Order: sequence, then C-alpha cells, then structure tokens
Amino acid sequence: MSDVKGNGLPSTAVFQLGTLGAVAESRFARAVEGLGLKPKHAGLMTALAAVAAESQQELAARLGVAPSLVVTLADQLEALGAVQRTRDVNDRRRQVLTLTEVGRALLARCEAVARALDEELLADLTPRQRAALAEALGVLTGR
Repeated sequence: MSDVKGNGLPSTAVFQLGTLGAVAESRFARAVEGLGLKPKHAGLMTALAAVAAESQQELAARLGVAPSLVVTLADQLEALGAVQRTRDVNDRRRQVLTLTEVGRALLARCEAVARALDEELLADLTPRQRAALAEALGVLTGR
C-alpha cells in the first residue's frame, strides 16, 4: 500500500481503508482456508456467538445480507459441525441456528489467526499509534 500516495483518490480515507481492507481480508482468507473456512464463515459464527440462537431470516436481517447467503454459509458450517439447525417449536417453518462447541473452537482459532495477522500488519506502529488506530476504528464502526 506504500505506493498509494499523493493527491486525488489515493489520498482519501475511503480509498486507503478499502485498499487496506482488501489486503487484510486476503491475508485472513488465506490463513483460515486451512480450517475449511472463508472470512464470511467467521463473520457468521461471530454473529451467532453474540446471541443464544437466531433464525436464518433474523440473522440475515441483522447482518444486512441476503437470506440465501446465510443459508449457504450455514449449510457449509453445519457440514463442519460448527452450527446446528433446529426447527422452532412454535413455528415449524423457522430454522434456528446455534453455534456448537466445534463452532466455538473454530471461532477461537479464527480469532487467534486474526490477532497474529494484526501483529504483522501493525508491526511498524508504536503502541500510541496502535491505540489511536483502535480508537478511530471503534468510532468508525460504532463500537
């Protein structure tokens, strides 16, 4: 990303964050591929870890993605034993997803991978710069 300097589009935060995001996602994707996962799988498991159980429709709405994507990702995670689908006893049409112990272990491995990648990516930053970046990202992401 060091070759993206100057004025114009490359000087905008949107462009720089987009470029950095693409690099970070690519590295993360390669790192979790050995686990049989893609970054979207990790995102779905992260969302499920935040709730006890949630329907596929509710999860899609909360994540702002198409329900078909949640179904596809859930199919793949279910094959890995990472999520479990159950029918809602009050509404047989409703499928509820829960993260299994296997899923929690996979998610923990994803977090370890992400933390290692953070160390690589942020290696040239001072502790003060890291803290400022964490604060700015928190503001930008609403956390």
